Amino acid sequence: MKNLRLKPDIHKQQAIVKVTFAYDLELIDLIKKQKGARWSQTLKTWCFVKRDFQLKRFYESLKGQVFVDYSQLKKASSITPTSSKTSKASQTEMQLPKGYKEQLILKRYSQNTVKTYCSCFLKFKEYFGGKDINSLSNADIKGFLLHLIQEKRVSPSTQNQYINAIKFYYEKVLKQARMSFAMERPNKAKELPEVLTEHEVLMILKNTTNIKHKTVLSLLYSSGLRVGELIGLRIQDVVWDKNYLFIRGEKGKKDRITLLSEQMALLLKKYLQRYKPNYWMIENPERKQYSSSSVRAILKNSTKKATLNKRVIPHMLRHSFATHLLEKETDLRYIQE
Repeated sequence: MKNLRLKPDIHKQQAIVKVTFAYDLELIDLIKKQKGARWSQTLKTWCFVKRDFQLKRFYESLKGQVFVDYSQLKKASSITPTSSKTSKASQTEMQLPKGYKEQLILKRYSQNTVKTYCSCFLKFKEYFGGKDINSLSNADIKGFLLHLIQEKRVSPSTQNQYINAIKFYYEKVLKQARMSFAMERPNKAKELPEVLTEHEVLMILKNTTNIKHKTVLSLLYSSGLRVGELIGLRIQDVVWDKNYLFIRGEKGKKDRITLLSEQMALLLKKYLQRYKPNYWMIENPERKQYSSSSVRAILKNSTKKATLNKRVIPHMLRHSFATHLLEKETDLRYIQE
């Protein structure tokens, strides 16, 4: 029997009931039929306004089909929306130095980068307690970085994220001289990317029966897309007569084109005929932009069905795309472009 859990929460100063479950199309259809059900793009989940939610009716409508865990709703009475309470995001912004997030947005940094920089800088600020961060010395900042390496044991890439977040504050927000705080960057480990064999890719795709899900995974592999590029792909970005996809500045804000094979074009046309998306090539049930977490869930489910005894992430399909082209003696420069 399928399982789902009901959880109380606060969203936009309103008490809600979140519905959480492992990705399942049948469950999504059942939830969509419930009165008052709505998809939250912010929370990435289905939910109900608490004051309109009737647990008994919800439970009875799913009885015998789905196991409903509503134990956490018993604690819902302790969670009430009040004007004095601010959301977690609002509290985070209040703790950041004035102008930090605004400057990131003005510089047109991506949403993920803004979130990462803010998180890193807050931890940097918290490390020094009530000390004025504008008067920190080079030795103070180096001490923080040593703390990250020796005690927190962060990876080199995470260390670089902290350095970037700190430098952004002193150089872009306070307008201090470039490199006023000399911080050594770690050498990146030169690791070969993990790739799948052609047989493993085939097994994953064969075990993906839903045409939408197959389209998602096939695009990642056959066109070498990043997840962000996939969910940012629009219907008009397909150039059918020339068999390529136009990728609009995702990483590094650079546009590029990538190939669209004949087989992929056929699958894509079947998908478009059946699902008829409005704007984004891949849309969620609310006809809004798909989420990266949904892409990961699809791949995880298909990998499990294919009985591959390894952890597979979406970016491995992109690496596999390049590797398999190289193995077929495709020109390296062509692949890079």
